[in-house]
Amino acid sequence: MRLREWQLAFESFLLDDAATANLALGKSLIGGPTLDIDTGLAIYHNAYKARLQEVLRTDYPTIWHWMGDEEFDQLATAYIGQCPSAHYSLRWLGKGFADFLREHLVPEQGAPLAELAALEWAFTLAFDAPAGSPLTLETMAALAPDEWPGLQFRSTPSLQRLECQFNSLSLWRAVKEACDFPESMALAAPQVCLIWRNDLICHYRSLEAPEGSALNGLLDEGWSFAELCEASAVIYGEGAALQAVTWLKQWVQDGLLERLER
Repeated sequence: MRLREWQLAFESFLLDDAATANLALGKSLIGGPTLDIDTGLAIYHNAYKARLQEVLRTDYPTIWHWMGDEEFDQLATAYIGQCPSAHYSLRWLGKGFADFLREHLVPEQGAPLAELAALEWAFTLAFDAPAGSPLTLETMAALAPDEWPGLQFRSTPSLQRLECQFNSLSLWRAVKEACDFPESMALAAPQVCLIWRNDLICHYRSLEAPEGSALNGLLDEGWSFAELCEASAVIYGEGAALQAVTWLKQWVQDGLLERLER
């Protein structure tokens, strides 16, 4: 058996739920005085699945805490069976977990769990994202007055934005801070949550509706600074420009924005 054939046979064995090795693979192996071939293969088979479950536990600690060992491992096994690891790095194993939860579970259970999975995955994405070139207050202060109206922005690579329908952030924070775990519940109104990395540390905060709408307009609809002021005037009237500057200063201080050059 050539090396490539052996590798494919071993891969097939690891991915086979029945853990049945083909005859050629079995014949290529040599047992020892304390470990026969079948037992050795079984150890590899079990260890592979256990490692994948461990990765999902690490990526989704809040869901693991919520569900407990047995139920989480059952769900993880079902996910791995439907979405087997297809990348050389286990970093991407949990990429589709939120969609899987939404489709695999009844809506009453799947919706809050899927949202929580999306939140936990957002922290992973934010932590691994490139640094980008975030604007600074010093850069903004150096702009000429005639540059401000047409200023446009894009998000830094690490910025993740989620609209939460449930108290997912409270659940995540409870596990992170090792305090009492609250019940999952729907929010009275959707809440925009920002997650980003700055100085190698992931940060997060939730936004009030006006600020969330303003940031969405800036990043999704391509508003210029002048258009941000115009949209803010609907709520803040004569104070719109001051409010827009206040928001922009906070977003720049947090390291959320890059300048979009046209």
